[in-house]
Amino acid sequence: MRNTPLKALLAGVTLLVCPAALAGTSTSVPLFEARITSARASTSPGGTSVLRAEMISALEAFRSDDWAVDTAEHQYLGTKLSNSTFLTGITGPAKKYLQDFYELEDGATSAAPLASTAVTTPAAQLYGASGPLASTSVIREGAIPSGQGVANQVTLTATYDTYFNDGYDDPVYFEPISLNELTLMLKQGVEGGTPTSDEVDGALAFITDISRNSSRLYIAYWHSWGSSGGPGESAGRIVAAVSSDRRFVRMVNLTSWAE
Repeated sequence: MRNTPLKALLAGVTLLVCPAALAGTSTSVPLFEARITSARASTSPGGTSVLRAEMISALEAFRSDDWAVDTAEHQYLGTKLSNSTFLTGITGPAKKYLQDFYELEDGATSAAPLASTAVTTPAAQLYGASGPLASTSVIREGAIPSGQGVANQVTLTATYDTYFNDGYDDPVYFEPISLNELTLMLKQGVEGGTPTSDEVDGALAFITDISRNSSRLYIAYWHSWGSSGGPGESAGRIVAAVSSDRRFVRMVNLTSWAE
């Protein structure tokens, strides 16, 4: 459990070259363009600069139609990342989010074979501290065989559904998260209480050990309705750290509350 009229016109002309692409972008692209235009307005929170929060809001346009980013939408975002004129005025954190979103939402429709296995070493030992954060941590990790794909949205969600979903969960969607956001998230309360500072520091080091060279960090929020005669309703968040080659994935699942 985020241009100017001339640029918008040129984007539309490009999409007309491929009718199939138009079908996948006819709603999302105009909405994205409109939000970017608003973000560039002098009266917006960042003035004429596009802030990270504004980029997150603009990119949500690509999930608002069917909660999936298709190949045409992915290709469209690629043209933006390679357009120096478009990137002018976009802050570093906003560009980083755009890059991360583009990579995560690569238009793939089938998951890569990620062989995720349970980490049996107690989280308290891995974090170097015990407490509620360690107690509620469920950790899995594994790699995608070379040449058989990379970690992306469809692979991460499929891995969640296979190993963490109890069959009564709402759908989950991963999104890029910054190191600062991860730190703040780890400090939030979990089932059993508030994490200690030593737990947070230890968990942060353990998670980012996988992604430190690439800063590929993702988060999803989950909600389970429970089942008759089984576990009750619960909710939480799951973090995925991905290696530089996008083949190794470490997931840490945390329960925020449970009935």
